[in-house]
Amino acid sequence: MHVVLSGYYGFDNCGDEAILYSIIQGLRSIQADINITVLSNNPKYTKKMYGVNSVDRHHLGEISAVMKKADGLISGGGSLLQDKTGLKSIPYYSGIIQLAKFYKKPVFVYAQGMGPISSKLSKWIVKNTLNKVEHITVRDLDSQRLLDELGVRKDSTIVPDPVLGLNSSSFSCDWQGRGDGPIVAVSVRDWPSGVTFKGYIAEALDKLAKKGYSVVFVPMHGKHDEKASMDVANSMQETSEIFPCDCEIEEKIAIIGKADLLIGMRLHSLIFSAITYTPFIAISYDPKIDSFAEICKQPVIGHVEKNDWDGEALFTVAESILVDEERKRAKLKECVEPYQAQALHTPMYALETLGKKRA
Repeated sequence: MHVVLSGYYGFDNCGDEAILYSIIQGLRSIQADINITVLSNNPKYTKKMYGVNSVDRHHLGEISAVMKKADGLISGGGSLLQDKTGLKSIPYYSGIIQLAKFYKKPVFVYAQGMGPISSKLSKWIVKNTLNKVEHITVRDLDSQRLLDELGVRKDSTIVPDPVLGLNSSSFSCDWQGRGDGPIVAVSVRDWPSGVTFKGYIAEALDKLAKKGYSVVFVPMHGKHDEKASMDVANSMQETSEIFPCDCEIEEKIAIIGKADLLIGMRLHSLIFSAITYTPFIAISYDPKIDSFAEICKQPVIGHVEKNDWDGEALFTVAESILVDEERKRAKLKECVEPYQAQALHTPMYALETLGKKRA
């Protein structure tokens, strides 16, 4: 079988690369000889990194040629069908689906987080596109509700994020930081806000550093998050370290696994924390953060656009987790293990869906 994968791949975003890695691993665990072509912003890197075929996601001629020969399209995962970060995402990803349908290819929507979708045109495009696909899987109830509101008639199934299916037990990290104490890992990103949330984070991290914790920033989106990490680190009075932004996915998962606590904004930093059973505190900028924290029964300290929290509040919650870290870790493991098992079923659903249509 030959499948095409469409997503936010090849942009140096660790979360989306982890999604791609997880989907490829899942598909190959079921069908070892599957032929996979990934639409990527950096085809050379994607080809080398994952051992797949890859074409330029911006080159319509290449995409059309590979789609014509393929057995089907997998769209996802991640938050592809949303217009919060720009108006191009929905036309692009819907256009890829429409191209697959033009060639009469089955389409499987893979563990996507839907929305937010504000514009009327975007809502119309999503409704008319998704009503043509063979099967839809979403990663949370809010996404399912949004599809209902939009008038998508196709049934959707809630499945875990693909990254929850990764087995992190064999992942390792050779990086040695300067500190030798217990670790608090931190994932931050830029976000437009009138609230000085970076200052709040710095204040809490200073207090934790004074308690003997080594503060390690883990950039999830290359240079973008490295800069945001430096902003917070430079606001601190105490010393901290920034994990190399160009490290592999497995290494970033491993360093978070070594930590006693993660304080995170990026969704996939929270997911890396979950699969290593590292307790976390979420800082929200999007409903997907709140949804995942609720699934894992981990606290959300506040929203980056709301002034209802501060550094002292963040430190207090962090300290309460760290003094009971062993029990908190066990509770998180208890929450996450069922979702880890469920995540392994999604690639099977995808191959069954595409295989039935081909037959």
